[in-house]
Amino acid sequence: MTQAAPLVEQIQKGELPCWRIRIGRAEAVIACQGAHILSFGLDGEQPIIWDNPDAEFIHGQPIRGGVPVCWPWFGDIKRNPPAVQHMLTEVEGAPQHGLVRQAGWATGDMDVDVDRVRLDFHYQTSAAHMPGWPHAADLTLSVEVSDRLTMTLTTRNIGDQTLTLSQALHTYFAVSDSRQVGIEGFTHADYYDCLDGWERKRQNGEPVIDQEVDRVYQGLPSRLGIRDPQWNRRIFIETKNTSSAVLWNPWIEKSKRLTPFADDAWQRMLCIETARVMDDVMVLAPGETGQISATLWSEPL
Repeated sequence: MTQAAPLVEQIQKGELPCWRIRIGRAEAVIACQGAHILSFGLDGEQPIIWDNPDAEFIHGQPIRGGVPVCWPWFGDIKRNPPAVQHMLTEVEGAPQHGLVRQAGWATGDMDVDVDRVRLDFHYQTSAAHMPGWPHAADLTLSVEVSDRLTMTLTTRNIGDQTLTLSQALHTYFAVSDSRQVGIEGFTHADYYDCLDGWERKRQNGEPVIDQEVDRVYQGLPSRLGIRDPQWNRRIFIETKNTSSAVLWNPWIEKSKRLTPFADDAWQRMLCIETARVMDDVMVLAPGETGQISATLWSEPL
């Protein structure tokens, strides 16, 4: 059977313009707001990226689920290293996860081949766009879709001051049951326990989701995995230029407080967030460029 030609089309989700990419059995949807990947998977298989059925698509409001881009800091600015905090003129009231999740990114270059599609999104910072973060940087998120998904976030310092940045591709993975999956690649790694005063600890054995988990891991290998026996598959996460990641699941009580998020959604998702955070921040001198990248795919067990 002849494979259909790749399809790249603009669609609308709520108030937000998006791009839909189909190639072979693969499909991805990306919102221009935040360059936010909303979904990715292959026909006939369970999705790889968790597409939150309760997500709201509203101008200026962050989207929960998919892959939010967190930049130029991660989480609570006051929990970032001092050098990241010093990039701001005022840390009070700084939003969670930085300044680009709500921003409109411009669509850039597109490269369509028989077996892959790459679509770039651009955002350029300025003092006018970010009054509390008065630095000039050029961001590109490249999204490459085939039977795998590759996300590459590139930062170029176009200002005259050194930039110290935290960042993350805050990936929500779809799982059969977060309590029943194996989480691979974290054994013996150090982490900051965000739920226990940010105390630094050592991971003994694989992490287990049997309560709320919010941990910033350091010194990780370049390949991580999610082993899902109920769905007979393993998700692979292959990273470049990063040795840190955030493991997060809100569990029962926090899920009830999150919006828009179903009370039982914690069972169907698990976040492993490719990152440059804490001991692994990115430092860029004027004119320098830095990247982080993650490639995602699944294979049968």
